Amino acid sequence: MHPNGQIPAYEWAFGDVNPPVHAWAAIRVYQIEQKIHGRKDRKFLERVFQKLLLNFTWWVNRKDAEGNNIFEGGFLGLDNISAFDRTSGLPTGGQLEQADGTSWMAMYCLNMLGIALELAKEDDVYEDIATKFFEHFVYIGAAVNHMGGRQNGLWDETDGYYYDALKFPDGRCIRIDVQSIAGLIPIFAIGIGDRAGVEAFMDFGERLRWFTAYRPDLLRGIADMTHIGIEDRVRLGLVDSAKLRRILTKVLDENGLLSRNGVRSVSRHHAAHPFALALDGQQFTLDYAPAESTSGLFGGNSNWRGPVWFPLNFLLIEALQKHHYYLGDGFKVELPAGSGNEATLWEVTTDLTYRLIDLFLQDDAGRRPVNGSRAKFQTDPHWCDLIAFHEYFHGDTGEGLGASHQTGWTGVVAKLIHQYAEYALQGKPPGLTQDDGLGAAKPARRVSLAPAADTR
Repeated sequence: MHPNGQIPAYEWAFGDVNPPVHAWAAIRVYQIEQKIHGRKDRKFLERVFQKLLLNFTWWVNRKDAEGNNIFEGGFLGLDNISAFDRTSGLPTGGQLEQADGTSWMAMYCLNMLGIALELAKEDDVYEDIATKFFEHFVYIGAAVNHMGGRQNGLWDETDGYYYDALKFPDGRCIRIDVQSIAGLIPIFAIGIGDRAGVEAFMDFGERLRWFTAYRPDLLRGIADMTHIGIEDRVRLGLVDSAKLRRILTKVLDENGLLSRNGVRSVSRHHAAHPFALALDGQQFTLDYAPAESTSGLFGGNSNWRGPVWFPLNFLLIEALQKHHYYLGDGFKVELPAGSGNEATLWEVTTDLTYRLIDLFLQDDAGRRPVNGSRAKFQTDPHWCDLIAFHEYFHGDTGEGLGASHQTGWTGVVAKLIHQYAEYALQGKPPGLTQDDGLGAAKPARRVSLAPAADTR
């Protein structure tokens, strides 16, 4: 971290930034240690929190050009997912207001809020900073969802999806209607607790009641704490239940974002309907490219225009599990979209988990999707069980692409295998609480799951 709070993305360009997921990671490490060893490392959490306060402030000051609570961010790890190079400035000037950048900051707010409330259990001084992150989250939610008299916003009511917006220096604004994984990242911004646990923090609860009484317009359109879910649970989220259902119609569409082996980075819809935009005599296009990159952006060595990537699939599964923890089995969606087959959100996450695991499983002929056309890895007895952890995967076939040693994220399939075996096949409750700091932590209740159709 730089003394000013910036955390660089990588060693060859310190000015670029990756998604601010460090607070999420700190919470997960804290929870995992508590589960395994039965202790809470408060000092670790507090140390990380102090540093992340600086980083959060850097983001607010540097990546919200107009101070309107909609963020740019730039690169953010999604390489060529945009029709424009998001790191080198736009050809027309102005800003690209990003659905992913704004959503990461909303998620950051909730993660910091959760840490602050956890620390406030032993030191009520932290309630003040928890209130600060609650307020900031509300303003981001109102801005991105176009509530409370805010201008523009990134939610498209007609399509039921979040899109980036290109804002010109003269004030004009163009929606970038690309159905990509960036538009579902708002789902990730969610925190769950129980009402009694939240109300135990008196100062924080008082601020919540103030917003309910005097600024209800800012709470419309977000999943706010004034609504109660199953077992008296509360939810703070960028996406309310109505928006969640509409987004999932695209996420769970096998002709859209859903592939045999996970959620694609760009919808297959764009194979027949490429995005095209003419600006100042230049033509910008984006279509569905399920394999290696066909774009020169970022050197063409990675592709976010169709392949399946593990990091965002993993976070999507976790977020939908949290939404299910609040909504329960009564909230159902079609899986796949248009099939008439209804599924709970827990069943959706089980299905997505299996699709990702299936990348590495042998079919009846002994072939693994990850190995594609590589005969040595498919058939040679000395190689067929040596599985590589590819960077990303073909959006239609599942073949492994890019670097073949990305255990830093594709290795998380081990967690998914454990989770699938424990929950889906044996019907056991989740091992970690679904609460992430918005009050008390209760064990997740047992849910009944039908085994997947294919349990290889």
